[in-house]
Amino acid sequence: MVPHVAIVGCGLIGQKRAKTLGGAKLVACADIVGARAESLAKPHGALATSDWREAIRREDVSLVIVATTNNLLAEITIEALQSGKHVLVEKPAAISVEEVDRVIAAQKKSGCLVRVGFNHRYHPALLTAKSLMDSGELGDMMFVRGRYGHGGRIGYDREWRADVKLSGGGELIDQGVHLIDLARLFVGDIARSSGHAQTYFWDMPVDDNAFMTLISKGGQTAFLHVSCTEWKNLFSLEIYGRTAKLHIEGLGGSYGLERLAFYKMLPEMGPPETTTWEYPRGDRSWEIEMTEFLEDIEGGRQPAAGLADARAALEVVETIYRGTVR
Repeated sequence: MVPHVAIVGCGLIGQKRAKTLGGAKLVACADIVGARAESLAKPHGALATSDWREAIRREDVSLVIVATTNNLLAEITIEALQSGKHVLVEKPAAISVEEVDRVIAAQKKSGCLVRVGFNHRYHPALLTAKSLMDSGELGDMMFVRGRYGHGGRIGYDREWRADVKLSGGGELIDQGVHLIDLARLFVGDIARSSGHAQTYFWDMPVDDNAFMTLISKGGQTAFLHVSCTEWKNLFSLEIYGRTAKLHIEGLGGSYGLERLAFYKMLPEMGPPETTTWEYPRGDRSWEIEMTEFLEDIEGGRQPAAGLADARAALEVVETIYRGTVR
């Protein structure tokens, strides 16, 4: 049976999700801006409503995609679970550890599945890098260095992400959770974290830069920087093993061509043996992520990127915010 989907939040991310449903059928769209819901719903012959509860309570809906402002993610996810629906909720899934714990409790009680939208895991360079690490090509893991940033736009400091009541924070809880999640893929669960969040440029009460040092339970380190004062959009993730290094650059589009370089140490050391892959076909991560979630649902399999991963990222976020003097 083809899964029937309701999308709650019909902005940019909701629109991306509607284009990458992986064979599922969109039957309901909800947004506080009625015209936005209607625009997304019309090509699919779907219901358009400004009442998200109406959309998720439909009997024919089996899967809800939650793509709202951060302050509503947990509330809508919990309601969807209580209505017996599977959920794909965009990162960060909640604005605090306490909130995400309530979502976890609701998920356990419902028996439904929840996937968190960490789509960056499904970029081809990341998939190849993870495969190389898992196969032992890097030797023992040592550390990760990551940078992720964009330059904002005129009026950025007046958008919802600059309102702490809607966002839960600034750049750290926005792009930062993606970078934290990716770092955990390579160094494992985080035992300790420290860092600093700062507002350098934008006229807003939330951070525009955050700097993190994460120490894994195995003693590996991740040094991360996220920024919305980058001006030229940037993604860079370097993964260091004892016998090889991986370097991922770009995410396509304004972030530049996605590229993976594999630097393998030679017995005599010196300049490494280098292999480079380039991925010019564009971003298919949303589609791959959704297809995998539909397979999770069909097979009753817990999603690879779930609420535990969101909770781990939010633990780091809260630690950094608690330690930041404003």
